[in-house]
Parts: sequence; C-alpha cells; structure tokens
Amino acid sequence: MTRIDFHTNIPDKLGYACRLARKAYAARGKVVLLAETSDQADQLNEALWTLSGTDFVPHVMAGDPLAPETPVIVTFDERAALPHHDMLVNLTRRTPEGFDQFARVFEIISTDEEDAAAGRARYVAYRKQAYPLTHFVAGQS
Repeated sequence: MTRIDFHTNIPDKLGYACRLARKAYAARGKVVLLAETSDQADQLNEALWTLSGTDFVPHVMAGDPLAPETPVIVTFDERAALPHHDMLVNLTRRTPEGFDQFARVFEIISTDEEDAAAGRARYVAYRKQAYPLTHFVAGQS
C-alpha cells in the first residue's frame, strides 16, 4: 500500500521539492515531481538546474525520450506516461490521479491557508481509505 508523507508549513514549495529530489537521487531513488501548472513545472525544471553550484540532479520533463533513464521527472499532467513509480512529490492542491501506483507520496503543503486547507482535506480522505500516513511540520523538532 502507498505510504503518504505530509510535509506542512513549507515556506518555499519549489525549493523544498528540489531538495527532496536531490536527497532521493543521492539515495538512488526515482521521483516524479507533480506541479500544479505548466508554469510551475517550468519553474521546477529551472530550479533543479540552479539548486546548487556543486550538486547535479538529473531530470527531464515527462514525455522526454530520456525519461526512462532519468531518475527525476517533472510534470504537471498526472495522466502523462511515467517511466517509474517509486516516489511522487505532489505540489498540487488536489489528490493526484493514480497516486496509488507509487510506493510513496510526499504531499508538500505551504504556509498559505488555502493550500493548508486543501492539504487537510486530502489528509482526511487518505486516512478514510486507511493509507499509512506520516506528518512532518517544518520548523518543529
């Protein structure tokens, strides 16, 4: 069953997603970053290129011919053909279609009240379906 991790109180969702992707790549994981819009997907793509002067996170947009060989895929279309289903990082305010195909889902929730409300609704829906949930609140130890 898909494990779902909620990360809340995130001030910079794009930066946070990039750091998660870097961590997963370092551990030889494969990640799909699901953006809310095509503009946000483009911003994620750019952010991954500029994440650090010393780190490189190999990534492509969904549908790229190199996607099957690339550990990090960026998309805004959850219906896109995806070459792997290890981890999904959800930056949207909706429950992604096909999330249950992934071994693990990271729900990234910002400090914005509308985003937080949408995240709480997803948390309740996942809990009702008996998915294993964890919750990490940024800024708390």
